[in-house]
Amino acid sequence: MSVDAQGRDRPVLITGGAGFIGTNLADRILRDGGRVIVYDNLSRAGVERNLEWLRQTHGGRVEIEVADIRDAARLTASVVRAGAVFHFAAQVAVTTSLTEPRHDFEVNALGTLNLLEAVRAQPAPPPLLFSSTNKVYGALSDLALVEEAERYRPRDVADAAGVREEQPLDFHSPYGCSKGAADQYVIDYARSYGLPMAVFRMSCIYGPHQFGTEDQGWVAHFLLAAMQGRTITLYGTGKQVRDVLHVNDLVEAFLLAGQHMDRMAGQAVNIGGGAENAVSLRQVLKIIGQLEGHPVPVASGPWRGGDQPWYVADSARMRRLTGWHPRIGAAEGIEQLHYWLKANGGLPAPSTSAGPPSMHGRPPVRPMTAAG
Repeated sequence: MSVDAQGRDRPVLITGGAGFIGTNLADRILRDGGRVIVYDNLSRAGVERNLEWLRQTHGGRVEIEVADIRDAARLTASVVRAGAVFHFAAQVAVTTSLTEPRHDFEVNALGTLNLLEAVRAQPAPPPLLFSSTNKVYGALSDLALVEEAERYRPRDVADAAGVREEQPLDFHSPYGCSKGAADQYVIDYARSYGLPMAVFRMSCIYGPHQFGTEDQGWVAHFLLAAMQGRTITLYGTGKQVRDVLHVNDLVEAFLLAGQHMDRMAGQAVNIGGGAENAVSLRQVLKIIGQLEGHPVPVASGPWRGGDQPWYVADSARMRRLTGWHPRIGAAEGIEQLHYWLKANGGLPAPSTSAGPPSMHGRPPVRPMTAAG
């Protein structure tokens, strides 16, 4: 639990805390005895259910601040009380950024600057972890690929371990620009002002409490569509590869990073399931078809601009700094999410413990503190 310099317990602030990742992180911190401020404008469909589930499960130890990240005054009032900050609030869809680029910028870039300034203004600035994206690396057009029957793979075996943080940034789409700008601001505030801040450049995250759509949260979207008998559109060949990461493993990574903020400050780390959890869209559909007991109906669509044919995160830097590594394999994790969705009809469950026994057994990890 986060404690300030006077020894008084202070809550953890999670912007976008009613979303998929925020809900899972809040639940973990609350189960470990901490307190949480969920700061969210509730603009994403379905997140009110996550919020109600957190309230029912944890009662008064979760505080709700329904406000927008662009409201600097409301945001600062929450930061003043926080012992640590996780920044997830964002406009998350590339498609939306193309139709509403100003809104995308104001939420992702300006909203992040509001938060950084609020943290910088504190006498003892709380540590902050920011969720960036693999989209900051662009389409990875310099990566030579071989097309196989079900997936792409790097031509050079040395590239198969994944993309490292040294990969040049190459922002595609307004979304890539706004998230990339926020990513760089967080790193520079750590460097210029000596603040305890770090960046997670995340691959594809999936798990319970995810309301997947065609634009964001594709693993949950595939599962829900298959369960409802809907046709899934694959844009491009469907051989695109992602190293999927279960949200339980991501939460573990966030909390371990907080424990090691003395090493993490000013760093950007790539976070994903790694080469061992790299699957193509077609391969995920095969897993889902086996779970559903029949093939999933599929349609084809054109490639989307800036789509990466192959992305796998090399998380060696994160392992070196914190000892973290993912524990839940892709097939196991997809089966767990399928079970959770079946049990709850896509709605938040009475407890995230609803699922196969292998879903649990994580030791508690202390959230980050200002001392690291």
